[in-house]
Amino acid sequence: MSRQIILLNLEKPREKDPEKDLHWLCDSFGLSSGRDVENTANQIVMTLLDNIAENERVSSEMIAEALGINLSRVNHHVRNLVKAGLVYREKRLLYLRGGSLKAAVHEMRKDSERMFDELEVIASEIDRQKGISNR
Repeated sequence: MSRQIILLNLEKPREKDPEKDLHWLCDSFGLSSGRDVENTANQIVMTLLDNIAENERVSSEMIAEALGINLSRVNHHVRNLVKAGLVYREKRLLYLRGGSLKAAVHEMRKDSERMFDELEVIASEIDRQKGISNR
């Protein structure tokens, strides 16, 4: 499965507020941008976190019902969360990767390090083939 990890260096919220912190986290990963003017991605992540804390079993249907929005809209954002590596699906249920938000971010970091390692190997090989020496 391909991963798309987007990182934006945004200023952190100045005051401690879980909702603002989550919004910053989602924005930093590029999850809530562009046409998402209602911050649906943020709402989905917050609902996911709230439900996981309560009962550990969360579905797209539960999120759609809790937010009062269309299931296809929820699934669109969930696909982006899965693609980024923050969430994974098993059958009809959604889970935070690693079981917590911190663990999910840690796993995403490891994904990006693996990607950079692979890119570095290929870049080195291209340099060698082109006769470019490392400085």
